[in-house]
Amino acid sequence: MEERLQKLIANAGIASRRKAEEMIEQGRVTVNGKPASLGDKANPHEDDIRIDGKSLPKPERLRYIMLNKPRGVLSTVKRQEQMDRPTVVELVNIEERVYPAGRLDLNSEGLILLTNDGDLTNRITHPRYGHEKTYKVRVKGRLSDDKLAAWRHGVTLPDGFQTAPAFVKITEATRHYTWLRIVMREGHKRQIRDIADALGHPVERLIRTHIGAVEMGDLPPGKWRDLTRDEIEALKTKTSVDDDARKDRPKPRYGRRGSRSRKH
Repeated sequence: MEERLQKLIANAGIASRRKAEEMIEQGRVTVNGKPASLGDKANPHEDDIRIDGKSLPKPERLRYIMLNKPRGVLSTVKRQEQMDRPTVVELVNIEERVYPAGRLDLNSEGLILLTNDGDLTNRITHPRYGHEKTYKVRVKGRLSDDKLAAWRHGVTLPDGFQTAPAFVKITEATRHYTWLRIVMREGHKRQIRDIADALGHPVERLIRTHIGAVEMGDLPPGKWRDLTRDEIEALKTKTSVDDDARKDRPKPRYGRRGSRSRKH
């Protein structure tokens, strides 16, 4: 894929984008033997890009991976000293260095994406892009209609954070537990667990099944695969997995301490 030369130079760690622009204006950058102009684009995998006659280092091949994270695995690159636990990166044995795009807490399971595409990571994790995440959640006890309505409309957590409205649907209920399907855009740390605790129904199991329109499907726990071209494109362009969830979600409410989104 073609990108602006100053971005390619910056991504290679040669110089900042501004400095790279100066290099181009000074005639120090060539593409396929011809002097480059500011605004030119090139494909780093196909074109011969040089600065002062030296070839621009070839970038790593971009990888886009989905992993079914098992419970007890850290969503980090390195193990934490206080926790002798495996990491998601250790479960993916590839040459490229990939990083988790977002996180799941230690006891949560399911879909997590790993990539070395920084732009896509930002698109997945930043609230302004509105990527919805879908979860299967089992909570303790039977959830009443009143508590279900409260969850759908937003709950004030003990720290004063007002959660945004979410799509919440009961898929199975017994005296002992309730299975829920939850679709949400917020990324407040441990938000689902905190809401469940506040309503008096602690989470017993939490599994993420979708990020945007990308579905984990029947991928076994601990296994991974590369995303398809269509899945990558969906992450770059689409934000919703479920039109019904979007239609049925309550209208946002804004309180004095409320917020529609919060970073991971």
